[in-house]
Amino acid sequence: MAGWQVRDYSVDDLEAVVRVEAESGTSDASPLFRLSDAVAALQSLDPAVVAIADEVMVGAAVSRVEGDKAWILRICMLPSWRGQGLGSALLSALERRLFDDGVRTVYAVLPGDETGAVALRNRGFATRSGLVFFEKHASVTPQAISLLTAIGAELPAKGLWSRVAGMEREKRFIERRLVLPLAHPELAAQHGVELPRAVMLFGPPGTGKSTFAHAVAGRLGWPFLELFPARLAAEYGLATGLSRRFDEIARLEHVLVFIDEVEEVAGERSGADATAVGVVNELLKAIVRFRARDGRLLVCATNSVTTLDSAFLRHGRFDYVVPIGPPDREARAALWESYLARSGAEADVAALAAASEGFTPADIAHAARTVSQAMFEQSYDTGTRVEPTTADYLEAIRCTQATVSSAMAEEFAHQTENFARL
Repeated sequence: MAGWQVRDYSVDDLEAVVRVEAESGTSDASPLFRLSDAVAALQSLDPAVVAIADEVMVGAAVSRVEGDKAWILRICMLPSWRGQGLGSALLSALERRLFDDGVRTVYAVLPGDETGAVALRNRGFATRSGLVFFEKHASVTPQAISLLTAIGAELPAKGLWSRVAGMEREKRFIERRLVLPLAHPELAAQHGVELPRAVMLFGPPGTGKSTFAHAVAGRLGWPFLELFPARLAAEYGLATGLSRRFDEIARLEHVLVFIDEVEEVAGERSGADATAVGVVNELLKAIVRFRARDGRLLVCATNSVTTLDSAFLRHGRFDYVVPIGPPDREARAALWESYLARSGAEADVAALAAASEGFTPADIAHAARTVSQAMFEQSYDTGTRVEPTTADYLEAIRCTQATVSSAMAEEFAHQTENFARL
């Protein structure tokens, strides 16, 4: 006689089902349906069954019904109960529920080595060979479109990440610590990785902090929303505006929120007037609420972390405090190669990288655009295409004021040593 009892799911079983599901997986491949899909089906009371042994849940099978068709979203069981026919028993009970409700076809898609695959075969489910599974996820639900438009959010292009030239060290850190966990949350959870909720980027002006924020949103396929303190202050008053905007953000499933020059709203409270203190307090409370939800990331940027209120950078508010400094020689060379490739020009990249020491990505972009504009004008005037030379680029570099002075570079190094949290 089986050591379990199979019964219909009840609303009090939700937490136990999630617990069993967390221990059930046998495949490294991600499931077709996310855990959130299964939870939504359970909350909607779509047909589901559970197995109980000694008053402990040991297995569950969850479905979602669409007309006369149904999808099996989960077949899960505790590891110690595998190989005893429990999966087949769960499926048998679930099939009866579905067919009694008028379902005519039941589908299941899962890796061949996943929990439940053997049970599906034993229950007579046929496999379809020669099929290729395609998927594409919408980055935002139709219900959120009007809200995104109302609050000024945008959907950045996915190719932004690949167009961030140079800065490979910073790119690798952001890719591994921010993008990967957020793009693969269930795998991260299996390894006990807490998803990042907020990150502070600091460094001299023009080093690419805003570009990185846009690129991360594009990489994740999430809406990008930049908060402009001056605009919020004009509409509602700054403290009230921040509170209202974060309440609106809470209604979105996914979003990357960016606040540039965050010291404007998070400056040192000591000696500040009551209004400024209230703004900082409101932002700190908003960050706490923001961190309570999955599927979102707050990116703040500042030119100098020393201008921020000390409470702002405490552990528990920002997961990482990341220095984004001026590119080194290798990164400058990569930036120059990128601009030369776009224009089809040829020049001594090593010479350009050496001559542009202290240049930010914005400085290099300015110098490159200066040369491109000059060549365009000469080509128009002469009627013949004029190609730039290394000397043209070196002259543009000489005429461009580097953003990062030696004093700024020294201060950035000091802040990196004392404030970076990687």
